[in-house]
Amino acid sequence: MDKQYLNILGLHVVLGLLMFFFRSFGDIYFYGLVAYFFFRVISAKPNLKAFEIIKACAYVLGAEVILRMTGSGLFYESSKYLVIVFCIMGLFYRGFHFKASSYLLYILLLIPSVYVSLYVLDVSTNIRKAIAFNLSGPVTLGVAALFCYKIQLSKSQLKDVVNHIVFPLVSTLIYIITYNPNVSEVATGTASNFAASGGFGPNQVSTVLGLGFFLFTVRFFYFSKSKLVKYLDLLFILLFAFRAIVTFSRGGVFAAIIMIVAFIFIQYKSMDKVNKARMLSSVIVFLVLGAATWIISTIQTNGMIEKRYANQNAIGVEKDDITTGRTDLFLAEFEEFLEHPFIGVGVGRIKDLRFQETGIHAASHNEMSRIISEHGILGVMAFSILLLVPLFLRLKDRSNVLFFSFYLFWFLTINHSSMRIAAPAFIYALSLIHIKDDSSRLYRKQVSA
Repeated sequence: MDKQYLNILGLHVVLGLLMFFFRSFGDIYFYGLVAYFFFRVISAKPNLKAFEIIKACAYVLGAEVILRMTGSGLFYESSKYLVIVFCIMGLFYRGFHFKASSYLLYILLLIPSVYVSLYVLDVSTNIRKAIAFNLSGPVTLGVAALFCYKIQLSKSQLKDVVNHIVFPLVSTLIYIITYNPNVSEVATGTASNFAASGGFGPNQVSTVLGLGFFLFTVRFFYFSKSKLVKYLDLLFILLFAFRAIVTFSRGGVFAAIIMIVAFIFIQYKSMDKVNKARMLSSVIVFLVLGAATWIISTIQTNGMIEKRYANQNAIGVEKDDITTGRTDLFLAEFEEFLEHPFIGVGVGRIKDLRFQETGIHAASHNEMSRIISEHGILGVMAFSILLLVPLFLRLKDRSNVLFFSFYLFWFLTINHSSMRIAAPAFIYALSLIHIKDDSSRLYRKQVSA
């Protein structure tokens, strides 16, 4: 198994290089992964179809940012729609747990504001694109949650799912390093750094690199057994953490650290004394590596990263707003909710209204304020479903060791990056799965007719 893992990891290092040096290869990669995973799903045995679909979605979310970086695929939002298609296939094959019906309600609650947009959205705006762009993330989450709720996976299958996320993330990491091998050359200020982010949006890059940082940490503490693989995991932890930090976008880094703390805490609580001692020794190694990563980041950014995290500008003057203006945008969206409390201002209209009032195109990147301002009280109900259903599930099912980390990733990410990528949507859905120790077959309770 280790040999197979190392071979696939090596393949994705090569894929990252190919997509950098040959941009057209990105389309080959995209259509290849689509064909491969559709074949895997269709040809899988009935009791393994759900597992294959989860792996397919996991891989797609891991590949999303590098596909966007290279302009590959059918269109910008292809990854979200692929996740939706795979999950609908899963619902067709397996049905869904009757207790997941709350996610059907969640999707239905999003519909009324679509009609508001059709009537009042500014005529200069492409209505179809505005609605599709703003609803693609929430719908991806709803469909994925509907499908994943209470699916049973073994620990080894969960490891396989984690690997299917990290493989394309390694390609993304290699692409970014190749694009900008020397961070010190581009670290001239404290603003989010596009050059150190592979020439793409630092917010999205920081999010997926932070996810890679977390998942390799999970591999190190929970899945990896051989010394060789553990050392390799530590190397990737350092690389993902370092490249996430030097994007100068803090959201993905903070989310990763909080997820890691939650994971280690949950793991430690469940261990006996012998394993707790081993865990502590691994934590010490991890903390030393973390300190080394920060020192390297400070040196490579000419000290700018320390100023960034101290909320200072390049000359050391403290900035007034640590949220870089997002608090004001959040409050403005909340005011729109108060003025339109019932069905909101309409899907995709909040940005349009802001432009009409201020002449500035700006997004808060906060899904919580966006959903209540655009959907009103229906949005409050929809968000409450997302917030509470996993917590009620956790009261009865404590099998998923990654539950809190996945749940926190969703919540933290939507508050700094909204749902611009598929990752928070499907990672949220993964918090709803049941993990069993044995390798018995997957089971899905279907909705009764």
